[in-house]
Amino acid sequence: MDDVLFQPLIYLCAAGVMAPLAERLGLGSVLGYLLAGIIIGPLLGLVGGETETLQSFAEIGVILMLFLVGLELQPRLLWELRSRLLGLGGLQVAGSALALGALAMVLGHEWRAALAVGLILALSSTAMVLQTLSERGLLKSEGGRASVAILLFQDVFVIVILAIMPLLAGSGVEAAAHGAADAAGGHGAGESAISGLPAWAQAVATVSVVAIVILFGRFAVRPVLRTVAQTRAQETFTVVALLMVVAISWLTAMVGLSPALGAFLAGVVLADSEFRHELQSDVEPFKGILLGLFFITVGAGMDLSVMADTPGRIAVWVVGLILLKIAVLYPVARAFGLQPTDRWLVALGLAQAGEFGFVLLTFAVGAAVLPQETANILSAAIVLSMLATPGLFILYARVVRPHLMRGVDDEEPDQVTERGTAIIVGIGRFGQIVHRMLRASGFDTVVLDHSMGQVKLLRNFGVPSFYGDATRPDMLVAAGIEDAKVLVIALGNPGRALELVEFVKTHHPHVTIVARAYDRLQYYRLRAAGADYAVREMFGSSLEAARCSLEALGVLPSQAARMESSFRKHDYDTVEALFEEFRDDPDVLNNQRYIDRARAAWTTLGEVMARDGLLDDDGHVVDGIPERNDDRPDPRPPFEPETPKSPD
Repeated sequence: MDDVLFQPLIYLCAAGVMAPLAERLGLGSVLGYLLAGIIIGPLLGLVGGETETLQSFAEIGVILMLFLVGLELQPRLLWELRSRLLGLGGLQVAGSALALGALAMVLGHEWRAALAVGLILALSSTAMVLQTLSERGLLKSEGGRASVAILLFQDVFVIVILAIMPLLAGSGVEAAAHGAADAAGGHGAGESAISGLPAWAQAVATVSVVAIVILFGRFAVRPVLRTVAQTRAQETFTVVALLMVVAISWLTAMVGLSPALGAFLAGVVLADSEFRHELQSDVEPFKGILLGLFFITVGAGMDLSVMADTPGRIAVWVVGLILLKIAVLYPVARAFGLQPTDRWLVALGLAQAGEFGFVLLTFAVGAAVLPQETANILSAAIVLSMLATPGLFILYARVVRPHLMRGVDDEEPDQVTERGTAIIVGIGRFGQIVHRMLRASGFDTVVLDHSMGQVKLLRNFGVPSFYGDATRPDMLVAAGIEDAKVLVIALGNPGRALELVEFVKTHHPHVTIVARAYDRLQYYRLRAAGADYAVREMFGSSLEAARCSLEALGVLPSQAARMESSFRKHDYDTVEALFEEFRDDPDVLNNQRYIDRARAAWTTLGEVMARDGLLDDDGHVVDGIPERNDDRPDPRPPFEPETPKSPD
């Protein structure tokens, strides 16, 4: 009993001390866990051979993390990432493999071994990168999404590397390769349940499993979760959620795919479900604990004797690995149109080697591609490159990004000193009108904007506003979200607006949300996310322009006003009816039923106006169009010209 309790005590003490300490020093919890593992493993010898077994178990944390990432990426967002998934990922792997292979040849390796080394080191650490991006709030940035796309491609490309590896050893090594594959099988790679099938049958089985995961997640999981939710037993819902993720990961591993990839697909499929936030809150604690354990085992598994014997060679590999991957990643990110800050985030964030490198090195040794001595050196280089990753993120956050953002909204967020019954997020042309109307009506407002230039401009005009990112929970709390009655979201970024709606409706459901919609499709998304009111930003002004055009064409102002009102009501009824189609299938642009109903609504607009007595049987305006008289007053309303200095 003492031994059973002693080992968990060691791991928990190490994690409980080092992770908070590293966070306090601004180094991130990942580095804290790695240092904890080094201390209790190679330095003090408090843990031993059980770390390898624990690492296999702790890799479930990586699976759960990919599931949570999938929950953040709705199918439409994943589709938008397709070019980056293939382009960014493919170019990164190819470029890194060639560059690192060339380094291996310079260091004396034969070309086959050099190519194997390049392929192994081209992969990055999914666990470390995603955890660090999440901790630093960078996962949803453009650089963060590009990093996710590259990591997903790498997960899939592992299968290709495993297929190529035996070929690099020449003939007569198939048996050794199969043995190594068996050793790697526990990590979701190598030999699988379908390895003995013909190639065409393996392809069919793999595609079938992916299809099953998608169909199961879309049509079977939701009814099951609804049934479980009705029991109101929280622990049962948590168990079913974990069962679902692990089962899908096991199924994909059985056909040779990465289990983390299966979990990611499951998350994407469920990203549009009503259980998204519940699943996140239930899975998150398990992900955090298991990932911490995973990083501790990586640190505990370091072989300090290898580093002591060949420090120079390992140092060359670590420095060369990081610099060459940065040299490949930065231009690739630039080629795909990423901004400088996002390019450096991708380049520095993915500059390390990945945890899957340990598996591939074992495979390469078993396939007689690499000698054991080289594998030991490369294993040490992988661990050290992973240890350097938190430092690279700190370099990005404290040096690179501030330098690039100098003079571009790099100020610290303001201390919010006012409270109001209404909070307005985004104070551009749209938000200003709302603000002025509410203030003129006697209501107190709090204005937040993430553009320091805009905030300074408004302060010059006497509009009290505060600089800060309103998507951060602490900023909303400081603005008084807990006591506010209305939140007006006037952000120009559709993604951030949607995030804010979902967060506020989940954590502050008492607040009425009025959200600015870019177009009809975003109107649907905002309403589905929980917005009480969604206002299409161009609809009112476009309708007013149409009324003015009718008057300019000679239609009587009273008749034009009635036509405007009729159009407004018909459009509102149409949008509400089509919203039901969006609920059934968010991909409305490819939904023929939605398209047919929208076309039908368009053709019936004239019938509605005729029914309202605005058009005659020939489709002409009732009362006709009076003849133009040069003495007739200009029908256009007297608009006030905009002045350049106006904050509007």
